Amino acid sequence: MLGLIIVDPFGGEVNSAGEYFQGVLLSTPFYLMYSIPIILVYGTVTSIISDCIALFISNHTNRKLEFSISLLLHLLFGLILLGYSLAAALLFFVTDNVLQRKQIGGWRNALKSFGLPVLIWIMFMGGVYVMDAFI
Repeated sequence: MLGLIIVDPFGGEVNSAGEYFQGVLLSTPFYLMYSIPIILVYGTVTSIISDCIALFISNHTNRKLEFSISLLLHLLFGLILLGYSLAAALLFFVTDNVLQRKQIGGWRNALKSFGLPVLIWIMFMGGVYVMDAFI
């Protein structure tokens, strides 16, 4: 999603639709290469910590507070890089809650979900290769 919004990670200008699509094609693998390991490690660890703390607090106070406390902790952990990490933390929280409510889980689905960013990265790198062949 960041590749669609911030096409040039180095602050260059985009003057045409062709430059925009070329920028998206080039920036998406760049963003994926650096964000996936960080989100995977930091996001997963802080999500587990947030959920455990929220469960502990809600068990000792009011069970209905678990969702709110977990959301607050996810957002606090997401403040590390302000806008980007806050958006990633919110997206991580929403996705995690949707999957928990639908009871979609298990190792098979987790491994399948790791394949999606890798597939997207391969597709965009293939596009970069094709673009370089024609330019």
